[in-house]
Amino acid sequence: MKPKTKYLLLCFLGVILPYSQFLPWAVHNGLNMPLFLHQLFSNQVSAFFALDVIVSAVAFLSFARIEGARLKMRGWALWLPLMATLIIGVSLALPLFLYFRELKLEEIIAKASAA
Repeated sequence: MKPKTKYLLLCFLGVILPYSQFLPWAVHNGLNMPLFLHQLFSNQVSAFFALDVIVSAVAFLSFARIEGARLKMRGWALWLPLMATLIIGVSLALPLFLYFRELKLEEIIAKASAA
C-alpha cells in the first residue's frame, strides 16, 4: 500500500474514532464547553492525554508551516490541515497534511525526472 493511501485511511480513522466518543457526549450534553473542559481535566490521566494532544497540535502546526514552506505547498494543502486541527483534531490533520505532502513530493519528483 502506498503511503498516500495509508494516510487517507488514517484520515478516515482520525475522524471516525474520536467522533464515535464525542458525538454521543454532545448529543447528551449539548455543546456545554464548561462541562467539556471540566470532564476533560477531571483527573490526572485525562489531563495527561488532553495536554499531550494540545502539545502535539502545536508541534504539528509548526511542522506543517515549516515543511509546507520548504516544499512550497500552497492553498488547500495548508489550509485544510489547519482547519482539521481546529475542528476535528490532530488525528485527522496530521495524516491529511502527510497525504498532501506525498502529492507534492510526487509532483517534485515528476518535474525533476522530466527535466
